[in-house]
Amino acid sequence: MFGRRFVLLVALLGATAWTAGCPMPHTFKGAPVIVQEKVVDLSYSFGPDTIYWPTGESFALQRTHFGRTPDGYWYASNNICMAEHGGTHMDAPIHFGEGKNTADQVPLSDCIGPAAVIDVRDKVAADRDYRLSVEDIAAWEGQHGRLPKGAIVVMYSGWGTRWGNKLAYLGTDKAGDVANLHFPGFSRQAAELLVAQREIAAIGVDTASIDHGPSHDFPVHRVINGANKPAFENVANVERLPPAGATLIALPMKIAGGSGGPTRIIALLP
Repeated sequence: MFGRRFVLLVALLGATAWTAGCPMPHTFKGAPVIVQEKVVDLSYSFGPDTIYWPTGESFALQRTHFGRTPDGYWYASNNICMAEHGGTHMDAPIHFGEGKNTADQVPLSDCIGPAAVIDVRDKVAADRDYRLSVEDIAAWEGQHGRLPKGAIVVMYSGWGTRWGNKLAYLGTDKAGDVANLHFPGFSRQAAELLVAQREIAAIGVDTASIDHGPSHDFPVHRVINGANKPAFENVANVERLPPAGATLIALPMKIAGGSGGPTRIIALLP
């Protein structure tokens, strides 16, 4: 299955990433020229202002060397420390699925796929704790057809405009406070439909969690991770994606035994 998806990805790159002036002869000469406007960065930078789950350890960078060495050449090096679950990151299935894939075991076939972006901004404007519903999925399919096999279903709530402001983004700016979280996510029913009736690869959100803020038992995590599927949280720049047609590529840090990790996500536009 992944082999077919890789061929499709190569074909897409050939269709979208080569400029008209770059020939594709039988014998390849020269490097491909990427059309930058077709590549979207869906990741936030990691730094002192990166938003983490209130109980997680924030990102810290310790400079170990920054300057000229005694031999006269430039050298820079740092140590980093952070929780797995913060900033743009992956929830590996083991996060809420006993015996399921750890971060290093998640296949690339679950990290690369057609992006299905479901816009729920109008619903979220009336309810900041909104949960993407089965009806929202049906409405998307009514316009764009059945979710494609291997889709990565992304909720577009518009929450990215709040990034950088913990109080606005999470509902609280107090360390350890999980009682006052408020942001949208998926509903349990939508998650169940996606794993039972659609052959998805993963889901993603432009918020801090695939479960809505007030959740205390995390049913969406349990359904998605329990089906051995990963999830991507704090996805940036979702507003730059079309509802259908883009290809999403998520490359999580390959942490042996990890429950998740920082992830660089990009999309190739049609």
